[in-house]
Amino acid sequence: MGLFSRKSDGAPSNPAMTELGREFAIARRHRDRKTMRRIGREYEATAIGETDAASFQRGQDAYDAIPPIKASRRNRRR
Repeated sequence: MGLFSRKSDGAPSNPAMTELGREFAIARRHRDRKTMRRIGREYEATAIGETDAASFQRGQDAYDAIPPIKASRRNRRR
């Protein structure tokens, strides 16, 4: 197992909720409020219990663990 292995202790109980959480984290990083609201409504409609909430959170944490790419400056003269 490598130093930067992304494998966690246990597999998520609901892979669909994990993917939904990952999409939510992507929308949050890109400040896409429309998508965040859509995913929030979808989560509220389909989440059943604590296992779904944990899977959703695990998806967010997995994406948040990836550091953002630092954007290069547009004007190099400064």
